[in-house]
Amino acid sequence: MNIEQYQNMLEEKGISLSSYQLDQFNTYFQTLVEWNEKMNLTAITEREEVYLKHFYDSIAAAFYLDIHKVSTLCDVGSGAGFPSIPLKICFPELEITIVDSLNKRISFLDHLSEELHLKGTHFYHDRAETFAKKKEHREKYDVVTARAVARMSVLSELCLPLVKKGGTFLAMKAANANDEFDAAADAIKLLGGTLKNIEQFQLPIENSERNLIFIEKVKPTPKKYPRKPGTPNRDPL
Repeated sequence: MNIEQYQNMLEEKGISLSSYQLDQFNTYFQTLVEWNEKMNLTAITEREEVYLKHFYDSIAAAFYLDIHKVSTLCDVGSGAGFPSIPLKICFPELEITIVDSLNKRISFLDHLSEELHLKGTHFYHDRAETFAKKKEHREKYDVVTARAVARMSVLSELCLPLVKKGGTFLAMKAANANDEFDAAADAIKLLGGTLKNIEQFQLPIENSERNLIFIEKVKPTPKKYPRKPGTPNRDPL
C-alpha cells in the first residue's frame, strides 16, 4: 500500500488526512524502522507493508466505532503503538493510555510521542493484571483495545476490568473470531461483558481476513479479576 493508496482508501472511509498528519505517519514509520534496529518492535519493516498491516489495519477500528464519541482509550500490550497511535494521529482529540510490560517499548513510545508532537498520551510500564487493579484506572476507559495474539478468554480478563460500564472492549483478530468468542463466552459474561457484534473485513491489496470483536461492558467486573500476573495466561477462565 503506497502513500496515495493509503490516503485514498482512508478518504473512502470518511477519514481525511492533512499534510501534517501524513508527515506524522512518515515520521512514525521512520522512527519505527530506526528503533527496530536496536530492539525487536516488529517483523514488518517495508514501508508499504507497515502502512497496510500496521497503520491501515489499526485505523480500521474507526470504520466500525464512532471515535468522535470516545474520549478515553486504553491500549493493552500495544507493542509499537498499534492500534492506538495511528488512531491518535487520525483523531487528535482522543486521549490514549498505553500499558505494556516491557520498559523498552515504553521508552520507544515516549520518544515517538515527542517526535510526533502528540498531546494527551500516557504510557505505563506495568503488567495488565496489576494495572487493572489500580483505582485510578479500573473501569475508567470508554474503549479498551487489544491487538494481540492471546486468546479471547485471556484478553478479556486483562481488558474488561479497565472498561467503564457502558464502554467497549475491542479485540482485533485475524481469522476464526467466532470460534474464539464461543470459547470465551462464559469468561466474558463472568467479567461483566456481552457480545455487541463481530465485524469482519478484508485487508486491502492482500485480502487477508480481519475481525473486530466488540464486547460491551454491562456490569462491573468482580474485584477478584484480573488474577495475579501470569495466571490468566496459564489458567484461562
